[in-house]
Amino acid sequence: MDWGVRMKNAELDLYTDYLLSSFGSATATGLSQMVQGAVSHDKVTRFLSGRDYTSKDLWMQVKAVVRQVEDETGVLIFDDTIQEKVWTDESDLICWHYDHCVGRTVKGINLLNALYHCKGRSVPVAFELVQKPLQCDLATREVKRKSEMTKNEMMREMIRVCLQNALKFRFVLMDSWFSSEENFEFITGHGKDFIAALKDNRLVALSLEDRQAKRFVRIDKLEFPEQTAVQGWLKGSARAVRLVRQVFKNQDGSTGTLHLVCSDITCDHDTITTSYKKRWQVEVFHKSLKSNAGMAKSPTQTLRTQSNHVFMAIVAVFKLECLSVKAKLNPFALRLKLLINATRSAYNQLTQFQVAAA
Repeated sequence: MDWGVRMKNAELDLYTDYLLSSFGSATATGLSQMVQGAVSHDKVTRFLSGRDYTSKDLWMQVKAVVRQVEDETGVLIFDDTIQEKVWTDESDLICWHYDHCVGRTVKGINLLNALYHCKGRSVPVAFELVQKPLQCDLATREVKRKSEMTKNEMMREMIRVCLQNALKFRFVLMDSWFSSEENFEFITGHGKDFIAALKDNRLVALSLEDRQAKRFVRIDKLEFPEQTAVQGWLKGSARAVRLVRQVFKNQDGSTGTLHLVCSDITCDHDTITTSYKKRWQVEVFHKSLKSNAGMAKSPTQTLRTQSNHVFMAIVAVFKLECLSVKAKLNPFALRLKLLINATRSAYNQLTQFQVAAA
């Protein structure tokens, strides 16, 4: 399998290389200096502001690799992440979003990703940036920022595009934030299955009789046999599903519980839990975006250039993943190796300066 990355755009190739090679702030001047002026500061700025790079452009970059690795056992993972930008001026892109991980609103960039995982490899196949333009509420005349699409609507559109691109996958994986009945109906209505986390207060019935009598109970109040998937029904749905409860120990010694739902009623406990573990790959992807590709370090301040910088960071992480396969190192180890080499080079040059000054 050839995991070599060949960009279709020389400037894109150079910019993503710069993001992976630099360990401080990303600037147009810094990129120009890296190539000793072969590319000017102005040319970098023109590249970032030339046009909007979208999810369609990402698919064109990753399609060849996806076709090499994909099969019907693949999973399509959805999750969003927020890159905080506390000190940056507010805009349609950099604004306030609710972060369910910390339980409060934060100021920053909200990015929704679709990550394809198959045969141990992860490839970003679609993304959307949540923008919140100023809108006036006609009833209250209050002006506030509001997205024109919800993240759930964005996710459904991304799934539709992935299906249009003939992407092969078995399950859509998502956390409880995306576990709405509308999403479930959309996925199964398009001939695919899902595995999702459920909130503890989700109402379910474990028998057809209870469902018909509308005797629904919070899932965290039900007795579950261990290591077993049970058949049940979610309130508001006529579809039978498989339900799983996982009990685990947190790092602080406390006990945690995770409830999973799967639309494929032929799946057993191990299939459901093993498949859902792959959802962690999107967390790794988000960590790589922030620590390996400088997602937060946009060198410019306009909406288009900031959005394009995020696109470049996504492509850079994809490139790093491909390089890590060829180098047989995980992406973080490969990036650390670049840092060590850069530090060693700087130290050697510093030593030369000290000798010359002696």
